[in-house]
Amino acid sequence: MSADLHADVADVTDVVCLGESMVTFVPSSPGRLADVPAFSRGIGGAESNVACSLARVGHTARWISRVGADGFGDHLVAEIAAAGVDVSYVQRDPDRPTGIYFRTAGERALTDAHQGDEGDEGEESVSEVVYYRAGSAASAMSPRLVPREWASSGRVLHLTGITAALSDDCHTLMRELTTRAPGRPLLSFDVNYRTALWRGQDSGRLLDLARGCDLVFVGEDEAVAAWGLRGAEAVRAALPEPAVLVVKQGSAGATVYARQPDGGDAVTFEPALDVDVVASVGAGDAFAAGFLSGTLRGLSVAARLRHGHLMAAAALTVPGDLGTPPSRERADRLVALDAGAWGTLRLGPGWTDTGTPGTVRAEVPHP
Repeated sequence: MSADLHADVADVTDVVCLGESMVTFVPSSPGRLADVPAFSRGIGGAESNVACSLARVGHTARWISRVGADGFGDHLVAEIAAAGVDVSYVQRDPDRPTGIYFRTAGERALTDAHQGDEGDEGEESVSEVVYYRAGSAASAMSPRLVPREWASSGRVLHLTGITAALSDDCHTLMRELTTRAPGRPLLSFDVNYRTALWRGQDSGRLLDLARGCDLVFVGEDEAVAAWGLRGAEAVRAALPEPAVLVVKQGSAGATVYARQPDGGDAVTFEPALDVDVVASVGAGDAFAAGFLSGTLRGLSVAARLRHGHLMAAAALTVPGDLGTPPSRERADRLVALDAGAWGTLRLGPGWTDTGTPGTVRAEVPHP
């Protein structure tokens, strides 16, 4: 299946995102988790982050998951719905809890010394992340509990590798959804490798899942940590099946390999933006949302990459997982800049909030 969308699709949700979300506790002050006296509550989850970001830029998005019949589940569903996401397919589990986690402000490292995920954009600083998700309601997702027709109810189905690591049932569900079949929606997959989740498991299963998808996102650092692959070309060689492969290269930018009719690849690179980073968690999800938004709109690959970088910058400049994206009009204007002007952008906290006096100014050229 082509990684571009058919124009005749109508009356369906733009994107279905399936996966676990958790209540997030972010420290009220810097420091180790052992020293932080209080936390503020938010939401976190790669797939729901993508759904919320897409809804905030005008797309229709649906989130499919399971949460506990508890207050944390109530909070998750209410917050995600408030972002404009359809939550009518979320199941409540009376026997299993909603997952929660605590974190500090930096990157989640890709080493055994830290629990975590990749830092897709911005400067490197290591955070602590502690999950309480074992036996969660979402870990019970299975083909029996999540009918295929639910997952196929959008123009795009977006999944991540996190789900596959939660339980055997979740892996079975992911294997079923990533099996190529006639009539399925465009299948988007963010590898989202988490060292802590895959410890003691075969991370090669992530590679197998990615091979069944149409559009795949993976960080160079993830590819090294999970599969020992170094460099974008090596990743493409290991993943020839997806029609579009997006290799995220940290603060340098991202490269896309897009299969052409002759069987070769068109290769496109777009540099990342200069961003005053507040917290890096959530940037990869925002990048995927920006790229998917451009895909849904039929934009060029270069424009899709730039929309990804802009959405990532919105997440990088806030303390939580979700930033407020720029308006579509403003994003389109920035995406249309020539290479020189794009390269001089510097974005800081408040850059998407153009209506509030006193916010940090955006689009500041370097001196």
